[in-house]
Amino acid sequence: MELTAYSDRAVDLVNSGDPLRPERDALASVDRLRQFLSGYQVWQRKAGQRDLAPLRSVRDRLRHIFELAAAGQETVAVDGLNALLREYPIRPQVSAHDGTDWHLHLAEGTPSVAEAYAAGTVMGLAMFCTELGVSRLGVCQATPCRQVYLDTSTNRSRRYCSERCATRANVAAYRQRRREQVAGA
Repeated sequence: MELTAYSDRAVDLVNSGDPLRPERDALASVDRLRQFLSGYQVWQRKAGQRDLAPLRSVRDRLRHIFELAAAGQETVAVDGLNALLREYPIRPQVSAHDGTDWHLHLAEGTPSVAEAYAAGTVMGLAMFCTELGVSRLGVCQATPCRQVYLDTSTNRSRRYCSERCATRANVAAYRQRRREQVAGA
């Protein structure tokens, strides 16, 4: 079973909304939700208004978990993750679709798209945390970015959500050092 995709969904869900840029919220409307669910054709068709509020709630709770983990509060982060696991239990099912071989889906047969997405996402994130560690959940350190990421680096050194943010932060630090050198001269 490939759980990476399920844990990546947690990152996708959290990053679907930026607290500093609400106009970019991928869960602001049913149309945006369906765009967010591209690649999940069945869910795209089933997605409706009733899925928006629960997904926003799970997104906010997952963001809080990432922030707690990034701040070194692993026990509190795990408590939040466990609460989500209780609220969104998995319903595994063997499936073959779209020309794929038999494989396991973690959340089939749930009443709503929100529940199915949340259950798989939360279970994938839980598996990630138990295999690699809660400390591997990160929040981008580039200002003002608040995107989250999963640190899969071999030396646990990731600090940014993307190369773009890493470059932007490094350039800003370089410019700051140059200003300080000029001011000190």
